[in-house]
Amino acid sequence: MAPENSRDRREELVERCLAAFVQAGTLDLSLDTLAKAARSSKRMLVHYFGSREALEESAISVLEGRLRARFRAGAFPRGISAETAIRTLWDQVTQPASRGLLLLSMDLTRRGWSGSERGRRFFEEQQRLWSEMLREFLPDAGSVETFLQLFQGAALVYLATGDRERGRRTLDRFSGEMLRHEPNK
Repeated sequence: MAPENSRDRREELVERCLAAFVQAGTLDLSLDTLAKAARSSKRMLVHYFGSREALEESAISVLEGRLRARFRAGAFPRGISAETAIRTLWDQVTQPASRGLLLLSMDLTRRGWSGSERGRRFFEEQQRLWSEMLREFLPDAGSVETFLQLFQGAALVYLATGDRERGRRTLDRFSGEMLRHEPNK
């Protein structure tokens, strides 16, 4: 059933365009491609969003909201070990259904590397969210930062090779080392 009003239609278009970005693993899709994915026309996309950049911004905002809900402090059951949390995160990020989302997140991060203020803000927000979530499991801010760097490197290797186990082994070694040196655990 078609949406009743302009706001519903706009939200539907954002959802369809975000799905296209995730499926492609990049924001670098033409307005023609987005219109086709949204089952609309370029003219209607411009009507609802004003520009391709505004459409992209709307999709990024929806993406950030979803990531905020998925990777938030308290996302894991109380009392699970750091090791279990790390393995669960790795499994979530590297499952086949998450590949497009991981690629899209990396594309946004790449934009930050290339000078995009929006890409940099996206990256910093994701770092903040993950840091908050991980503080429940890791002993200190240094361990959180080390884990994030290691996790991101493992994710790049996974994307380049398709090998999930290589990253899992590395993260298991990290959690084993961290737990061995953590006082009172």
